[in-house]
Amino acid sequence: MGFEAHLRAGDVTVDERDAALLAAVDRERSLSAAADALDRSYSRAHKRLGALEAELGALVERERGGEGGGGSRLTADGRALLARFARVRAAFADTAETEAAVLVGRVLERDGELATVETDLGAVTALLFEDGDRVQVTVRADAVTLHDPADAPTAGASSARNRFGGVVVDVDRRASVAIVRVEVEDGSASLNAAGVADAADGSPVTLPVLVTRDSVERLGLEPGREVVATFKATATRATTV
Repeated sequence: MGFEAHLRAGDVTVDERDAALLAAVDRERSLSAAADALDRSYSRAHKRLGALEAELGALVERERGGEGGGGSRLTADGRALLARFARVRAAFADTAETEAAVLVGRVLERDGELATVETDLGAVTALLFEDGDRVQVTVRADAVTLHDPADAPTAGASSARNRFGGVVVDVDRRASVAIVRVEVEDGSASLNAAGVADAADGSPVTLPVLVTRDSVERLGLEPGREVVATFKATATRATTV
């Protein structure tokens, strides 16, 4: 399974395809040429760039006409975003490529590309682009966020549909990041007042979570520490088995 770096900013997630598009614009000096170089349609590239800029501000400066025939180039913010993306990928790639929880389950319901899957972890919402009832859900270490239970956002205040209470069982510290393993009991019981799945009898599931060393210290992440783990449905993929 390959590692895909991504950055979250508000309601938009900047992923590898977005970084490739910006890099191609910087190289080709044209959004149209960048789309051609990446074998993408211009309309989709233009629409995606518009969605990014609606959230992040101007990333590409467009020049029309003139002696050189016009073109496009990255703004200072566009270059800064590419640089930030490269730093994140470099920092996380060596630890996140092989770290993930893989859950096998049954599809309970579907809403377009989103599926609710019953797994050993409980009901998990994930992206599913195939037909089938039996699926495998992959939860990457870099897709999970940890919270102090007292400060965890309520269910309605977060776009992360998947929320589970758990206990830290291991902290593997690296140079600048750490893999924190969180044991979550079967979360199929009803949600509590905070919108977190209460633990129920069943086999525990261990979620690997990629965090910075600063987060380890700030949250006091040590074995035995209770936490709330959240992850977005759009960052979780299901495939048929």
